[in-house]
Amino acid sequence: MTHAFPPADSGAPQRFPVVVVGAGPAGLTVGNILRAASVDCLVLETETREFIEQRPRAGVIEEWAVRGLEKRGLARNLLDRAELHTACEFRFDGERYRFPYGELTGSHHFVYPQPLLVTDLVREYADVRGGRIRFGVRDVRVHHVGTDRPSVSYICPETGERHVVHCDFVAGCDGARGVTRASLPPERVRIARHDYGIGWLALLAEAPPSADCVLFGCHARGFAGQMPRSPQVTRYYLQCPPGDAPENWPHERVWSELQERLGAAGVPPLTEGRLIEKRVLDMHDYVVEPMVHGRLYLAGDAAHLVAPIAAKGMNLALHDAFLLGDALVAYLSSGDSGGLDGYAEACLRRVWDYQEFSQWLSEVYHGTAAGDPFRAGTTLARLRRLFTSPAAAAAFAEQYLGTAARH
Repeated sequence: MTHAFPPADSGAPQRFPVVVVGAGPAGLTVGNILRAASVDCLVLETETREFIEQRPRAGVIEEWAVRGLEKRGLARNLLDRAELHTACEFRFDGERYRFPYGELTGSHHFVYPQPLLVTDLVREYADVRGGRIRFGVRDVRVHHVGTDRPSVSYICPETGERHVVHCDFVAGCDGARGVTRASLPPERVRIARHDYGIGWLALLAEAPPSADCVLFGCHARGFAGQMPRSPQVTRYYLQCPPGDAPENWPHERVWSELQERLGAAGVPPLTEGRLIEKRVLDMHDYVVEPMVHGRLYLAGDAAHLVAPIAAKGMNLALHDAFLLGDALVAYLSSGDSGGLDGYAEACLRRVWDYQEFSQWLSEVYHGTAAGDPFRAGTTLARLRRLFTSPAAAAAFAEQYLGTAARH
């Protein structure tokens, strides 16, 4: 199905079957699915192309999500360049414990930084499949989504004029602070929120990873994590008070705490390097229900946020995008409304499954630092069980890999 449309800067009224607000992994995946089916759409993004292709974000992609991208012709570079991870390592009580989830399940993780995935997706959408996208737009507004004639307007960055785009559907993929979620009628929305009461200092270091896998340090001084990103760059996390300032963590303090919390018998010290990013993340989750209002369908962080505790956020965004893109194609191509009718329910099953696992894993990571001897004792018991009980190990691996909530 194709539709004629004027140039995006012509000032003439525009119409597309779908307007996608937000050019992150969710929005670009939806756009690519639509273009593969010859359905026209317009993607609106407030940032520049250069910005979204460099913005540091997540890097762990579950195998089912990669297969979903591959099925849709969106994983060529990923499959060529991503690192495969088949194990992680817990460090607690001064010892190291390797957890070989690949051997247990036959599945693995892909490590592919989100900026690389976004670069691939925007190139495929705009340069290969001919999708329309406007970068740097301002003051995006969503109109009349409760009717069958919704529209989206924005201010053109070149002319300062407001453009109105009429459409059949709006895909709200513009993240936690985006306009689409804010446009839901307050009396119709329930936001379930959980605050962990802790912060993580998120760090990027110009240093090679100090182990060949993800490291989890469960320490009385607080959690620490190492997440390899590339042979030259490593992501680290340090538990800190919520609302802490990055300025409180100079180079020497950061590396001293990382060495202490990730230290274990028989392992060499971490390889240190220049810190190229420091920011504090306050750990919280939320789920927006309903994810649908009229012709507006939320996806990704616009609909739900899961703290980076379990590295699930980008995977949930891709899951939403697969379901939403396929459902829109089915409706716009053949009038089949089944996918759209069941969209929110299908998304939320995985969302709540991942939220529950994130809460469980948070206690594993942070319980030893809670200042409560009872919590510390039960946390260590939970950790030891992973390495003594095949049933506990299998259950953890299933949730860690996302294979429990089948797509």
